[in-house]
Amino acid sequence: QVQLVESGGGLVQPGGSLRLSCAASGIIFSSYTMGWYRQAPGKQRELVATITSGSRTYYADSVKGRFTISRDDAKNTVYLEMNSLQPEDTAVYYCNTWPARWSLWGQGTQVTVSS
Repeated sequence: QVQLVESGGGLVQPGGSLRLSCAASGIIFSSYTMGWYRQAPGKQRELVATITSGSRTYYADSVKGRFTISRDDAKNTVYLEMNSLQPEDTAVYYCNTWPARWSLWGQGTQVTVSS
């Protein structure tokens, strides 16, 4: 059974940092481009960042320079390091392959940026 489990979210003050993790099972993780996505209240889910099997990265303009995506294929895990967080980063964060597979959406992890 293929499963992606996100963790690491929480409440943080503006300017703070968080590191999200996504552990994968049931797939040949190393062969997939992986992505982080987010959905803010009342908005559509959006792509935040991707990382290819060769570790090439892409970032949405809104997070470029503040977020870093990385992967550890030995641990079947993809990470999202988030710095200089702002209230507009508040959302539920999800990982998935890129392009996303409908069947792989998990519960996500809530990130709330507030003073």
